[in-house]
Amino acid sequence: MSEIRIPRRLDLSVQYVCNKEGLPSRADLRLWLRAAEPGAAKITIRFVDEEEGRSLNRDYRGKDYATNVLTFAYDEGEDMPLPEGLPLMGDLVMCAPVVAREAAEQGKPLAAHYAHLTIHGMLHLQGYDHEEDAEAEEMEALERRFMAALGFDDPYAGER
Repeated sequence: MSEIRIPRRLDLSVQYVCNKEGLPSRADLRLWLRAAEPGAAKITIRFVDEEEGRSLNRDYRGKDYATNVLTFAYDEGEDMPLPEGLPLMGDLVMCAPVVAREAAEQGKPLAAHYAHLTIHGMLHLQGYDHEEDAEAEEMEALERRFMAALGFDDPYAGER
């Protein structure tokens, strides 16, 4: 029996539900997602304000603050496993004020920080995590490689 091959296709939906100023374009998001996406994917990226970001983080992660990016993979959990052979599917929710504040505090260009968080979220959708040191090292190495391929600096430079 031959393996099912899904053509490499990216279906992207972008929702700007907060002030759009300074947010990445759809074309940039596609480029950044493609850097870390292994095959076919159906992704929604939603840009939110701090109120919605905090609410989602509280309701889904039990943490009562807005965070930079939340990842919701459609195949997470045991309640509704997806059939094999489907493209990677999920949502990335980015809290625009948090991302902008972090970029400023870290002295990074805003576009570079958005690129990094887009790649970071895409890796989470693929099952990568950073809870354990070994996992974090693997994920960070991939992020560095993808960012370099896109012409961005190491997102972790100066942290260690």
